[in-house]
Amino acid sequence: MQSAILITGGGSGLGRSLCEYLAQTGRRILITDRDLESARETLARLGENCQASAHRLDVTDEAEVAAFFEALTTPVDILINNAGLQHVAPLEEFESSRWELLIDVMLNGAARMTRSVLPMMRRNRFGRIINIGSIHSLVASPYKSAYVAAKHGLLGLAKTVALETAETNITINTICPSYIRTPLVEKQIAEQAAAHGLNEDEVVDKIMLEPMPKRAFITPDEIGATIEFLVGPHALHAAVERVRDRINELAGSQDVTARILETQHRGRQGLKITKRGLLLET
Repeated sequence: MQSAILITGGGSGLGRSLCEYLAQTGRRILITDRDLESARETLARLGENCQASAHRLDVTDEAEVAAFFEALTTPVDILINNAGLQHVAPLEEFESSRWELLIDVMLNGAARMTRSVLPMMRRNRFGRIINIGSIHSLVASPYKSAYVAAKHGLLGLAKTVALETAETNITINTICPSYIRTPLVEKQIAEQAAAHGLNEDEVVDKIMLEPMPKRAFITPDEIGATIEFLVGPHALHAAVERVRDRINELAGSQDVTARILETQHRGRQGLKITKRGLLLET
């Protein structure tokens, strides 16, 4: 039976772009989103020759996630935890319900999906789990406390699962890109403009892109190509070094800010810079 890639939050933004990119590889795509109509719109964009299906799935609903996997007839060997949202506000003004929703979607939801898919991956002796993190998995920005907390949490989740699956052919990686111009980022631009008293062009130039050596947005195809590498046969023991507080220093000299990955592996320690600007452990 053919296995599949399951993508959460596939109804819009980066999730939709990843569905479009990965469908070109010939793999079967399970497009999931809490908005079924959005998932169906993504499906329609893939074309008739692509092997794909659209499904409603709310990653914050424990019962719905369990029912989805119980009814699933196609084994999932690649899970992409992509579902996300944003809210911008100072912590003192951050509504508790909004905070909890961001954490539940981006961190608890990723854990629910990972926990649900691991048993079939163990049975099939193969699995690849990709978390879509963010530059905010590594650094912080004001007014984004819940988002930053959730994205930082993905790194801890990945490291723990990596250790728990170390003796299997299952890997888990977190990709941490800088800004990608998706509808989510467009909304952030407007919110940051209001919060800082700037116009939207100033937000893009001074807040988002000025710290980046290339001063350019990342493209969805760059993320898709990275995923394609990480789920392939040459990435079983690949990992990427964390740069933490030295991110700006390293980015300034090596141009890596926008292409930082965070992964866990069970190989030797050592740091090198590749031509693509990734910090890799070998």
